[in-house]
Amino acid sequence: MKRIVLFLAAAILFGGALQSCDKENNNGNNNGNNNGGGNGGGATSVQWVDLGLPSGLLWADRNVGADNLEDYGNYYAWGETSPKEVYDWDTYAYGNYFDALTKYCTKPNDGLNGFTDNLTTLEASDDAATVNIGGKARMPRDYEWEELMDNTTSTWTTRNGVYGRKFTASNGKSIFLPAAGDYEDDELQNAGEYGLYWSSTLVIDYPYDAWFFNFNWRYQEMENTDGSGRVYGLPVRAVRAK
Repeated sequence: MKRIVLFLAAAILFGGALQSCDKENNNGNNNGNNNGGGNGGGATSVQWVDLGLPSGLLWADRNVGADNLEDYGNYYAWGETSPKEVYDWDTYAYGNYFDALTKYCTKPNDGLNGFTDNLTTLEASDDAATVNIGGKARMPRDYEWEELMDNTTSTWTTRNGVYGRKFTASNGKSIFLPAAGDYEDDELQNAGEYGLYWSSTLVIDYPYDAWFFNFNWRYQEMENTDGSGRVYGLPVRAVRAK
């Protein structure tokens, strides 16, 4: 009888371990900013939404580091995987100025001592979605943001009092992106007015810049940081293959 009890206990523990491995949790940093509500951290399970896109790509239902669908979540400089207090060149991981880059550089004039590596898409170790959610999660590429715009109806709206855009697909499913603004130095800018979300794609001709999705109540489009660089703190929305 004793052996049977021990066997059953081990089986229960093993089954629980298998079940936990099937989850993809949003392990946000508790130091994140979450002005839309919640605390920006914890192990919040991300739900994946199938919008019926041509690529079959699934979109996360909330920002990285967000507890609720309308929460702002955490802010990340491009290529960094943890939030921080100040977003500028002095604190940036991959270069201390726009012409002194040490990773993701396609132009010798923009690299430290002529450095280039010709990397144009974030590696998994530098992808805030991959590192913080795990599994197959990653940041969208620039053309995947375009796919979202082209295959959904986008509406400026509010969710629990938080402004943002709702993207509704022809299959009736939708995601909400809060207008979370961005961090410049140590100040949150444009929250409630603009949504700015990183892609994982470098601007090849200007490698101190990266492409991001930008929207407000009037428009939505892909932009680059226009010389201000990869150092801004922007929220991240994850995607994954079906």
